[in-house]
Amino acid sequence: MDIRAFVASLDITLPNALFALSLAVASFVAIHGLLMLFRRRLDKLSDEHAHRPVAEVLRKTLARTSNIVVLATSILIGLSALDLPPPWNARVSHLWFLTLGLQLAIYLHSAIKVTARRYFRTHEHASADSQVTVAHTLIIWVLQTSVWVIFALALLANLGINITTFVASLGIGGIAIALAVQNVLGDLFASLSIAIDKPFEVGDFISTSSTSGTVEKVGLKTTRLRAASGEQIIVSNAELLKSTVSNFKRMVTRRIVFNLRAHPDTPASVAARVPTAIAEFIGRQDKVRFDRAHLSKYTQDYIEWEIVYTILDANYDLFMNTQQALILASMQMFADLGISTAPRAQQLLLQEAVEPSAPDLPEGPRARQPASLRSLHQGS
Repeated sequence: MDIRAFVASLDITLPNALFALSLAVASFVAIHGLLMLFRRRLDKLSDEHAHRPVAEVLRKTLARTSNIVVLATSILIGLSALDLPPPWNARVSHLWFLTLGLQLAIYLHSAIKVTARRYFRTHEHASADSQVTVAHTLIIWVLQTSVWVIFALALLANLGINITTFVASLGIGGIAIALAVQNVLGDLFASLSIAIDKPFEVGDFISTSSTSGTVEKVGLKTTRLRAASGEQIIVSNAELLKSTVSNFKRMVTRRIVFNLRAHPDTPASVAARVPTAIAEFIGRQDKVRFDRAHLSKYTQDYIEWEIVYTILDANYDLFMNTQQALILASMQMFADLGISTAPRAQQLLLQEAVEPSAPDLPEGPRARQPASLRSLHQGS
């Protein structure tokens, strides 16, 4: 079949064809012009307001507009002006879905990449490690792959192909694979959670109920810690996130509760001078805020003062130096005030047990007793 016969079968006249062609050309120029105008406006907004992430995402997303898709859309607009016979109008509708769906998938593909990279760039540590880079890449890849899989399934459904069985097979296969590698997937998603939420980063000193150390590397399956004693501790990411994690690197201040005990026979007038002396000493320390000091316990064995103060710097050396100075000052203060820290003397009373006297036994049994027992009875 030649072109003339094909055109004749479509029942398209020359004026209709010229009109459709003119409409397609005008649509191409209009779409291309609107896109250029919109992109320039977004560029201006991005320059004026650098803190607007939406403008940046839209600008970089629209930059991925395909000229082929624009051309195909213009041609389809021109064809919509023609009265095509039934076999061709259905095909044109399929082409509409393919063209617009393809461009939408390209937009989503680009938007996911731009948005994710901007988010990771905003929240990442100053020195991003390889784990963060791999996790970010994996997240972007999973989201982009999901977009194209959904587009492919929607396209097949639009073409009239029954995808119910195919989708069910994918679901069953996915469940089987997930059950087979659930431990690996659990650690993988835990790694992604650490990369996104950032409960700790490389270089932080963390502690859980079972271990503690400085984070050296966060991998896709395990996290490596360097213990204070020198050895490397390898912990599963999933198990690590199940525990309560204390991040000491992010500590801003350090609250200290300190107790002092003394002999219970300390006079009340002398015991009342201890909180004031402690407050004066702590108030002279650098980067330390005194909170309170009270006599909190009085028992038959000891009296106890509770001292609470806050170190305004999380430095551990400062904490130990302050604690040492406070202990030495307390020792000197007790010596000056004549307060004894010796425990109350314990008195132990010992009483000899008195055995009950043995009853008189018949001659026969007495004769059968051992000689030692017989002499004991005779002596009594």
